[in-house]
Amino acid sequence: MPHIIVKCLKGKSDEQKRLLAEKLTQAAAPIIGLGEESFSVSIEEVAPEDWKEKVYVPDIIGQKERLYKEPGYTMD
Repeated sequence: MPHIIVKCLKGKSDEQKRLLAEKLTQAAAPIIGLGEESFSVSIEEVAPEDWKEKVYVPDIIGQKERLYKEPGYTMD
């Protein structure tokens, strides 16, 4: 059962998060070959000042082998 985790900057409304979860599920279901009922989505909001420490270094730089889409920014 696929579980999609989204990490984004703080400040998104509940409606934005709900719509994002809905659209991700709709897009992923036919690609993965499962019904939408098989998916779960969680959204973790991160403060901008914590992004490098909590997301960029551990999830982007630290897990390159699992990264299928790199960001268009760096955090030097």
